[in-house]
Amino acid sequence: MSNTDAAFRRFQSDISLINKPQKFTFPFYYEPHPLSIVACEELQRELESNAIFLPLFDASHPLGLPSGKMFGVLLVENRSGELGYLRGFSGKLGSYTHLEGFVPPVFDLWNKDSFFAKEEAVLNAINAQLEQVQQDQTYKEATDLLQRQLAEEKEALTQKKAALKQLKQERKTERDAKIAILSSAEFELLHDDLIKQSLRDKHELRMLTAYWQEQVQATQQRIADFELHIATLKEERKQKSNALQRKLFQQYRFLNYNKEEQDLLDIFEQTALQQPPAATGDCAAPKLLQYAYLNGYKPLAMAEFWWGESPKSEIRKHQHYYPACRGKCEPILGHMLQGLDVDENPLLINPELQRPIEIVYEDEDFAIVNKPEEFLSVPGIYIQDSIYERMKIRYPKATGPLIVHRLDMATSGILIIAKNKEAHKALQSQFIKKTVTKRYVALLDGIIQGEEGVIDLPLRVDLEDRPRQMVCYEHGKPAKTKWEVIERKEGKTKVYFYPITGRTHQLRMHASHPLGLNTPIVGDDLYGTKSSRLFLHAESITFKHPKTYETVSFQVKEQF
Repeated sequence: MSNTDAAFRRFQSDISLINKPQKFTFPFYYEPHPLSIVACEELQRELESNAIFLPLFDASHPLGLPSGKMFGVLLVENRSGELGYLRGFSGKLGSYTHLEGFVPPVFDLWNKDSFFAKEEAVLNAINAQLEQVQQDQTYKEATDLLQRQLAEEKEALTQKKAALKQLKQERKTERDAKIAILSSAEFELLHDDLIKQSLRDKHELRMLTAYWQEQVQATQQRIADFELHIATLKEERKQKSNALQRKLFQQYRFLNYNKEEQDLLDIFEQTALQQPPAATGDCAAPKLLQYAYLNGYKPLAMAEFWWGESPKSEIRKHQHYYPACRGKCEPILGHMLQGLDVDENPLLINPELQRPIEIVYEDEDFAIVNKPEEFLSVPGIYIQDSIYERMKIRYPKATGPLIVHRLDMATSGILIIAKNKEAHKALQSQFIKKTVTKRYVALLDGIIQGEEGVIDLPLRVDLEDRPRQMVCYEHGKPAKTKWEVIERKEGKTKVYFYPITGRTHQLRMHASHPLGLNTPIVGDDLYGTKSSRLFLHAESITFKHPKTYETVSFQVKEQF
């Protein structure tokens, strides 16, 4: 490999005492290797001083980005065995897709001379035509006229029917009055005349109805001509857009260590989605690996970090390390890492395999257990060991589902176990009706302002990076948490959390999000910084006994 490659960076720091990694980083849950940390720190120093980057991450600057950006480094060896690293960023950096010293995109869809730009211009022209037709004054006038005609038709027919109903009643009254005073011949003449009046009225109603139908249909035809044009343009746009998207996905071709190549359509064909999400292939990790494979570098380890302000919906902390996203990157990296010796997935390891489960209380109807941290409430995809499996063994004669509610794997504390169907139904009903009172203890990674309050931030799952949650006012479910400070000590704040709702990761999100407490829970590996454990504990619970209906409370003190 030529030493003139501007993307290959030699370490400026002394790394002589740091051993090379034995295996490549498992990209979806990892502790950065010391060499990766050194590479990231060198990149961060450049981000702090480089004239190109400074305005991009300055919110007050006209060129400032609305939020930060994910950067990545890839530790590599060149063909000479020299150690160094590659650098990359996700998507575009402001208006930049290519920057000296960073790996290029796998496919530069933003290149103004590319097929994508040309086809996009065609789509934009169709959109312009659509806008023109939809805003056409004649079309708008016809649409407005139709609404008026329909209203006038309804009013006219209603009035006509009311008048005819009145005439019908008058004819009936006249018939009933004269049947007794007229001769048969005279009444027969009257009856014939009344029938003619009735037929005349029906004819007038038919004529009025036909008149309005003619008026409405004429207007509807004018509208239909426009709507056919609109539908034709939309169908043309749909077909061209789908063809362009498919062609675009075919341009994103990824190698793996074995030099096998697949495009995005090939990669995602085997997934549940079957179709790549938008903007797939532009994240930092795939760009880095692709450049390494194309240019003869051997990947050794990787790390990605966030630089700048957090987005409003997600939680991304400045300079914090994050795993690769699962929605877009997991299928791609699943292909690209083939042939590399990769670290084991730590999520497949049960750290509490030999740990006993503490039974806090039990009677014939339910039990209270103290779930350890990093232990599943119910069996997972890969790990079966869980509170549910342990309780099945402990209570072999129990009926019903056993588990009444759950705690996140990382959270410790109180769980209720129902020993029979009746108890389960009674307890679950209390959770549904929100009559169960729970209190959590959490240690926050910083000093927060205020003594108490309520956080109200709606949450939904991040569809492109499960199980992470995000704040979403449009599609999120209501999530409320009451909080109260216990103490502040050594740069940390211990708080009580009282969840008013029970959304996934609610307390973790509400603690860490800038619109919440803006201070993550210590050890939160999703929304903060990893530590020895997640310092979140379900400390107490109060509910009605499922049989006696007496109020019962249980408390288990946190171990931190």
